[in-house]
Amino acid sequence: MSGGVATWLDGVGVCVVGGSGGVGKTTASAALAAGMAARGLKVAVVTIDPAQRLATALGLDELDNQPRRIDPQRFAGAGLPLGDGELWAMTLDPKRTFDDLIARLSPDAQTRERILANRVYRELSDAVAGSQEFTAVAKLHELAQDGRWDLLVLDTPPSRNALDFLDAPDRLRAFFEGRALQTLLRGGGAGLRLLGRGTGLVLGLLRRVTGAELLSDLSDFFRLLGALLGGFRERAEQVEALLRAPGTTFLLVTSPEREPIDEALFFQRRLRAAGMSLAGAIVNRMHVDELGGEDGALDGLPARLEQAAGLSPALAASVAAAFADEHALARRDAANVAHLRERLGGAVPLVRVPLLDEDVHDVAGLVRLGAQLFAPPA
Repeated sequence: MSGGVATWLDGVGVCVVGGSGGVGKTTASAALAAGMAARGLKVAVVTIDPAQRLATALGLDELDNQPRRIDPQRFAGAGLPLGDGELWAMTLDPKRTFDDLIARLSPDAQTRERILANRVYRELSDAVAGSQEFTAVAKLHELAQDGRWDLLVLDTPPSRNALDFLDAPDRLRAFFEGRALQTLLRGGGAGLRLLGRGTGLVLGLLRRVTGAELLSDLSDFFRLLGALLGGFRERAEQVEALLRAPGTTFLLVTSPEREPIDEALFFQRRLRAAGMSLAGAIVNRMHVDELGGEDGALDGLPARLEQAAGLSPALAASVAAAFADEHALARRDAANVAHLRERLGGAVPLVRVPLLDEDVHDVAGLVRLGAQLFAPPA
């Protein structure tokens, strides 16, 4: 393998792409997966993006909760033949994945059906703390156990705080081991009454308003959930072990603005403290300085544009102002990336991706982005 991120992913079985929201993680994940498929690997890329940006970029109406093989002609037509490689993609449905996990952990078919049909479970399954992030890595664990792919690329869920993903197994485990839940599990309906008279009044009001046997549903739900606790704890430990496994690595994606860079550095510190591998960082959408980085290049630029390009004075002034703006943004980006480079240290490689002329919204855009990611270091 030659150049750029290909060297980072040599021998890797699971690649988790992290970073703050809005920096291009989804398209970077897809471009990474396509580039590795073009190098002969069987690759699956998993995203949780509800906007279906991955499906759009791949020229599909939608992707669902199971991996779907992408027609290699889509990439061949854009100049990236996959050859012997395969690209698979899926958009994770957290609710369906959580239901699937319940089904696998249930001791028997009757317990499974009663939990999935329980109205309390149906309301709570979307709201369990960390469920979206946990289900993402739980699905990753399921695909890794399947063994059909050489490389799995996970685009981490959109989040204000990228660390939510790392904390998800612990948060879910804390939920199931919390004192209040343990009281409910031990006492069933009696456990609900132990929570206090105020709780009983609320439940009574809800029962009258909804006309539902809420107390019975809650009691049944917590009694059934008790049968799954051991399985949930074991699965949380398994997904945490997967994130620390030798064949798993993380890639950071950031834009050149200071806030996402600072969040990326915080993410890197957490990875290091947790003993997790960081293969490299991608700085996406960097402004390119067309003036060579020198302030003096702006001197007399309007006159030079008039002379060299035959522009009118007004148009030459507008073009020169655009160059000046781009020059200022490029210098800002360069300073921020220098800060990132210094804080990451020499052991973490970094790839800079220039701001492309268009947003990545199709296969051709993914191929252009991939060409930047997989280019040999300058």
